[in-house]
Amino acid sequence: MARYIFITGGVVSSLGKGLMAASLAALLQARGYRVRIRKFDPYLNVDPGTMSPHQHGEVYVTDDGAETDLDLGHYERFTGVASRQSDNVTSGRIYKTIIERERRGDYLGATVQVIPHVTDAIKAFAQDETDDLDFVLCEIGGTVGDIESLPFIEAIRQLRNDLGRGQTVSIHVTLVPFIAAAGELKTKPTQHSVRELAALGVQPDVLVCRSERDLPAGERAKIAQFCNVRPEAVIPALDAKSIYAVPLQYHREGLDVEVLRAFGIEPGEAPNLARWDDIVERITNPEGEVTIGVVGKYMGVPDAYKSLTEALTHGGIANRVKVNIRWLDAELFERDDEEEVTAVLEPMHGILVPGGFGERGSEGKIAGVRFARERNVPFFGICLGMQMACIEGARTQGVKDASTTEFGPTEEPVVGMITEWMTGEGIQKREEGGDLGGTMRLGAYTARLGGNSVVASIYGSDEISERHRHRYEVNTHYKPVLEAGGLVFSGMSPDGSLPEIVERPDHPWFVGVQFHPELKSKPFDPHPLFASFIEAAVKQSRLV
Repeated sequence: MARYIFITGGVVSSLGKGLMAASLAALLQARGYRVRIRKFDPYLNVDPGTMSPHQHGEVYVTDDGAETDLDLGHYERFTGVASRQSDNVTSGRIYKTIIERERRGDYLGATVQVIPHVTDAIKAFAQDETDDLDFVLCEIGGTVGDIESLPFIEAIRQLRNDLGRGQTVSIHVTLVPFIAAAGELKTKPTQHSVRELAALGVQPDVLVCRSERDLPAGERAKIAQFCNVRPEAVIPALDAKSIYAVPLQYHREGLDVEVLRAFGIEPGEAPNLARWDDIVERITNPEGEVTIGVVGKYMGVPDAYKSLTEALTHGGIANRVKVNIRWLDAELFERDDEEEVTAVLEPMHGILVPGGFGERGSEGKIAGVRFARERNVPFFGICLGMQMACIEGARTQGVKDASTTEFGPTEEPVVGMITEWMTGEGIQKREEGGDLGGTMRLGAYTARLGGNSVVASIYGSDEISERHRHRYEVNTHYKPVLEAGGLVFSGMSPDGSLPEIVERPDHPWFVGVQFHPELKSKPFDPHPLFASFIEAAVKQSRLV
């Protein structure tokens, strides 16, 4: 029977609950345990798929097509366990399910209430598909005291009683701020936060205390005394130089040992952390560095490209180099000032145009594609980036009005909305003008690669599976024109109807993909496209 670890946060948001959950899961995994991490999000959106990156950061997509919180990316990158639809639930999805049941009459006329109906649905979600696991880590979004998180805290309280205290552990992540004027660390916010949680019926077993200063033994003892935990269960959490050093840091502070002891499990031998030691060594002692220019539209929101940032780092780990990312606002390149474009992009060892939605910045992205093609700079286009590469290629071939229907009506729709496509489950359909939520091509799809293509040699295979999130596809009507200009369609859907990859074989490294390879990259298993792209950037750096 699976044991449950419930993770809550207090005092302020953005304390790193997701990173802590991922690190703890990695430590338990290194001890030989089977783990899975789940995220409860209290907001009323059904999923983050229609939320602005400015508010929510990136949308992480699973193999089975779920649009989820970006913390699931941390979970996958740290454990290698593929996330599923059942690993992320929001208040909106819970309420939507309950209201649909009520409308069907499933409750037989009963009054539908938060307790027991909402809390029962949350508990069912937590326990779904867990038979083959040793530990299930459940992270509760938001901060204790938020009105919207109350049903989730109540569900935790009930589950601790339902399963028995030996089957559940509560971890509370909190802040111990340093007040510069007083020159002191203050423990009162943590005390109040734990008191708030205890008042709701959940007494934490382990406290993870974020602080910008070392937490002295005296402060740890004080927190333990007032919060009713063992001093050893007060775990300091200072900032690390790399997020991939965090598992090692938490192990040094005894987090995994204290969690196992809270379950009544003797920790036994130390975990095998060799791969984390190797990753940190490669990050700490690089043998060179490269600069990658990312030409996008959400430049002021680092979390909008979280998986992309990490995948580039993984490419650096694979090549033992530091990757410096220059975030370049695509709108800056829309002034028809070739000298300005050259001045900004010339120092780059590689240019990447990422995914995105909407017309803003599109001409700047095309300018970035053109520069990379003409100057033989390694180029990587992802999703919209591939589409911009195709539009740029068509314009080069004389299709001067080449565009995409995503930006409005056009007489040369090199990119357009596909309303039907084939999957393993049959034909999938969507309607133009329909609801935005869930209308994209989402999740893992197979692509077949050309036998002599660059990407086939990179993957070492002629068939791949990658995750998608988009509504628009490159129009195969323009394939002859594009290939005549040297842009080869080297990856297609199994039925040959949907372009998945384009490349320029006569270029040092020029690849565009319709999918999102960054979603499957891990520090201990870098995605082959990112590893190859950074390798090409290293070669470029020796030419500059």
